[in-house]
Amino acid sequence: MKKIERINIIMRYINNRSHFTISEIMKEFNISRSTAIRDIREIEAMGMPLVAEVGRDGGYFVMNNSVLPTVRFTDNEIKALFIAFMATRNKQLPYLKSRQSLAEKLLGLISANQQDDLVLLNQILLFEGTNPNNPDLLELSDLPHPVLEKLIQILLLDRYLLISIKEEKETKIYPIYLLHLYHEKGYWLIEGFDLKDNKRQIFSVDHLTDVKPYLTDKRLSKKQILEKLSKQEEVINLVIELGPKAINQFKKYHPLKLSIAYTNPYQTTGILRTYINVTNPEELTEIINWLLFLGQDIKFKEVPKEVLEGIQERVCLSYP
Repeated sequence: MKKIERINIIMRYINNRSHFTISEIMKEFNISRSTAIRDIREIEAMGMPLVAEVGRDGGYFVMNNSVLPTVRFTDNEIKALFIAFMATRNKQLPYLKSRQSLAEKLLGLISANQQDDLVLLNQILLFEGTNPNNPDLLELSDLPHPVLEKLIQILLLDRYLLISIKEEKETKIYPIYLLHLYHEKGYWLIEGFDLKDNKRQIFSVDHLTDVKPYLTDKRLSKKQILEKLSKQEEVINLVIELGPKAINQFKKYHPLKLSIAYTNPYQTTGILRTYINVTNPEELTEIINWLLFLGQDIKFKEVPKEVLEGIQERVCLSYP
């Protein structure tokens, strides 16, 4: 690691701690005592307000309410930031309007030579979803769902939410504890624990019409929720063996958060175990469609009768 890179990393390390010692710096960065002392002195000379403490347990701490030195980026860090920006351009991301001002501030921190490198990268690199004739084009359809930013702002304060979901005939309200908010195959999805029905649910942000904190005194704790989920996950009711063709299909698409347990070192056969909520018509239909998508290279070891009946019905309709 080059000296300037090491000093930059040490500065970030120091700034994230209320107290540190020379021994900690030596161990963390695998450097000698003399090198650690020289680096600390250089960091002090750059303007970071460090205060030394004497004594057996002495060390350093950063003086509060003091101006820290300007952030410095290495050439590789600048390229990494810029390429990350390019890769996510024209994507359905929240806070999209802030990207331009953020990019301008980052450009203001770098040298003219570094800016020239970024201009060249911008001309050469194209990512999926980018219009080659106009890389900066942002279609209206690329804007994120208008409720997405509101959802993120609320969940940063409280993960107990009341969400309104537009369904076929009506809008339903669900009290949930948000487990994850994730982006998959071009869609934003909410994974939450339904506090009314006591089960895990997946909701599409595209169907979200409103969100607000779930204000109630009768809350399940996070520990209680995780215990309920773990008990539900123990009830495995779908076990299938997959051959190579089915594994290839699985890699293309799988609606559930699960993984294959491979049964040979070449990863051409495997077994899949999961729980299917057969009382949920939407989930049942989705699973049936997915099992048919996997094709004939699967063997059922355990399967709910509702799933099997649904598959048989679909096959019979396909081949009258």
